[in-house]
Amino acid sequence: MNLIEAKNIKKSFGSLQVLKDISLSVAQGQVVSIIGPSGSGKSTLLRCLTQLEMIDTGEITVCGETMVQTTGGKAVYSSKKALHEILLHVGLVFQNFNLFPHLSVLENLIHAPMHVRGIDRAQAVETARGLLRKMDLASKENAYPCELSGGQQQRVAIARALAMQPKILFFDEPTSALDPELTGEILKVIRELAEEHMTMVIVTHEMAFARDVADHVIFMADGVIVEEGTPEAVFGNSQNTRTQAFLSRYSQNL
Repeated sequence: MNLIEAKNIKKSFGSLQVLKDISLSVAQGQVVSIIGPSGSGKSTLLRCLTQLEMIDTGEITVCGETMVQTTGGKAVYSSKKALHEILLHVGLVFQNFNLFPHLSVLENLIHAPMHVRGIDRAQAVETARGLLRKMDLASKENAYPCELSGGQQQRVAIARALAMQPKILFFDEPTSALDPELTGEILKVIRELAEEHMTMVIVTHEMAFARDVADHVIFMADGVIVEEGTPEAVFGNSQNTRTQAFLSRYSQNL
C-alpha cells in the first residue's frame, strides 16, 4: 500500500516555478531519500506534502485520503476537518529543532498528544518516557531545550514527532544544523527507525547516509525529478549525466 501518492505537482513563488510536474509515491514501510543541489525544490516538495505550502496544481493523497486535487486547472484542497485528519498521520522533523523553549523536554513531548489527540496526561507521559528511553534521553525529561546539545535537541524533536504516533515521518535536512560530531547521533536514530520499518521521507545532504538507509533514492535538480531508483542504481550505476556530476563531488565520502 502506498501511503503517499503525489501526481503532477506544480508550485511557483511569483514567477519562479520551483516544482515542475513532480510525481512520486511512497509505500508503507519504505524509506525514501531525496537528494540534490540547493535550490532544486527538495524542501518545497516536503512542505507541500505536509501542508506547509499549498500547491498550484496536482494531486496529493496521504494514507488513502485525498489532500488536494486539481479541478478546472486549479488545486482544490479538502475540507479543514479532512486536512486535520491527514495531518494526524504525519510527523515532521525540521532542521532547526523547533522545540518550545519555555517547556521542559517532557512537556514538549506530551503537549500535542494531549491537546491535539486528546490523550490523557498519564498515558501521554508514559509514552513520552518510553520514547525518551529509546532516544537515550531518559535523564533529560526535566531539562529545557537551552540546556541540551544540538544533537540532544534533535533527538527530542524526533521523539516529539513520534509521540503523535504518525504513520509517516518527514525529515527536512535533520543534521544540517549540527556539528559533524553530533550528526552521527541523529543518523543512528533514523537507522533504527528504518529497521523498525517506519515509513520515512528524508531530505538530506548526507550522501552516504542516503545511500545506506534508503530503499529508494530520488535525485532532484531545477524543480524536477532527474533520476530515481534503488540506492545501488542511483549511487552505483547512475544513467544521467546531471546525477553523475552531482554525486562526483561526494565520491570520496561514498
